[in-house]
Formats: sequence, structure tokens, C-alpha cells
Amino acid sequence: MRVFVTGASGWIGSAVVPELIGAGHQVVGLARSDASAAALAEAGAEVRRGTLDDLDTLREAAAESDGVIHLAFKHDIAFSGGFEDAADADRRAIDTFGEVLSGSDRPFVIASGTLGLAPGQVATEQDGQASGPVGGHWAAGPAKRLTNAHATVALADRGVRSSVVRLPPTVHGDGDHGFMATVVSIAREKGVSGYIGDGANRWPAVHRSDAAHLFRLALESAPAGSTLHAIADQGVPIRAVAEVIGRQLGLPVASVSPDDAAGHFTWLAAFLAMDSPVSSAYTRELLGWQPTGPGLLDDLDKGHYFADPSV
Repeated sequence: MRVFVTGASGWIGSAVVPELIGAGHQVVGLARSDASAAALAEAGAEVRRGTLDDLDTLREAAAESDGVIHLAFKHDIAFSGGFEDAADADRRAIDTFGEVLSGSDRPFVIASGTLGLAPGQVATEQDGQASGPVGGHWAAGPAKRLTNAHATVALADRGVRSSVVRLPPTVHGDGDHGFMATVVSIAREKGVSGYIGDGANRWPAVHRSDAAHLFRLALESAPAGSTLHAIADQGVPIRAVAEVIGRQLGLPVASVSPDDAAGHFTWLAAFLAMDSPVSSAYTRELLGWQPTGPGLLDDLDKGHYFADPSV
């Protein structure tokens, strides 16, 4: 297939592109900078210059492709007070792709998230669907992004082989600058590897290579209207994460009270306090997806998250 990929040079996209090319697909990647364009060209992809707001560019690229994988999201503004604006831009892109692909039976795969789907319970692919209300625990921005996933699933009724791949809060691996890297940075800064309360709350996780493989499987064979979970570790206790970080950095491991969490973990506190285990049993059975990369704790123990940032 000729596949148009947004976010192609990002953390997930830079693994998806070689996964697709290695399977014989031709990739056209959206690049908003010279650096992104160079990285895509080096990976063997064709470059389409533009941004998520260039709807005409998205429209033209999708029309010329056999399928679309939409990974781009404005994380830079989402986590600096503009989550609703980022979700709105995401929706405009989804609607644009939906218009182009309508009636074609071509695949359209987007990235979404699992955090907060069913707090305190093991969330499944059936949770958080459009048939159920968006829970009151959802803030406006994340609620909008969940609605975007609903809109993508609904494209199946318009002749699009649409699917949603939900990602856990940590997609880990060498080079990760996301949540896990931030937790490590906070531990280094504070001189203690902390967890909130008793640290029993759980986070799901997946290695980046396994997530990339699932995106390819979704493109190639996911039934229209599928919701998939890129989950390898169903739920890793945050205390266990803190213990590995403490051991690797030679720091004490200690509980941070819920009242003090915001001061210690800043913007990450609300996420880190969530208990959000997630199952991927349906996804594995449907597509035969079997994660092979290291689990989160094993990956942390490899040491690449702890390289001295000053070197």
C-alpha cells in the first residue's frame, strides 16, 4: 500500500515508518520542519511538507494514498494548557480524512489513549465507546479527544475501514522523552524516587516496537470500526517503577502524600495518581498481535533512561 502517515517523525511514527517499509509498504510522511523531512527521507519515506492545520495538504495526500495512519497530535500545546485546542485540531484532521476516504473501504488508523478509561478497573476495548457517556472524571480536553476516537470508529458506517489504536501513558524504549523520562528527571531533581500514596496504582505500558507493529496490523487487517489496545504490561505498580528508578539512580524510594503530589510531581501528579490497568486480550485474539519487546520494568533496568543529561 501507499500509506500517508502524520506524525511520521515523532516518537511513535519514527518506529511505524520502518515497520511499514519493512513490510513492503510505500510511506508518505507529513513533515513540518527540515529536520523532520530529513529524518523521513533517511528512513526511506517520501516527504510531504505541511502541518496538521494544512487541511488541503492532508486532503490531497489522503486522496493519493491507499490508507492513512494519523499519529500527529499537538502535544506541545496540549500539556501547556491548550488540550482542547489540540483536540479541536485533531478533530479537523480526522474529519478531513473521513471526507476523502468515505466510500472507499480504505484503512484509516488513528492513535488515541487508554489513561482514564475505567479508573480502578481493568479497561477493555469495549470501554469508552460512543454508546456510553463520557464519565464525569474526564476533563474537557481529554473528553474531546475521546469523542474524536468515537468519530473515527463511526466512519465505518461511511465506508471507511477505520480503527483506533489506544496507547498506554508510557510507550517506552531507548530515546523516550515522555512520561517515564519525566519521572526519572523529577527523581533526579528532588533527590528521591517518589510514588504517590502506597504506590499500588497501576499503569499499562508497551514497548515502542510493539506499538508500531500493531499499527501495521491495524492498517493491513483490522475490521472497520475496531478499537484496539496496544498494551503489553496490563498494569505495572507505580511503586515498582519508583523502586527501579531509585536503584538505578542510587536514590532513596519514598511515598509522597496525595496532598503534596502536585508540588512534587507538578503537572504529572494527576496522571501518576491514576489506577488505570488495561487489557489487550481482544486485540491479541483479533489480530494475532503478540508483544515481543521488553516490559516496562525490564526496559528501565537496561539503563538507557538514566544516562547523565549533562554528558
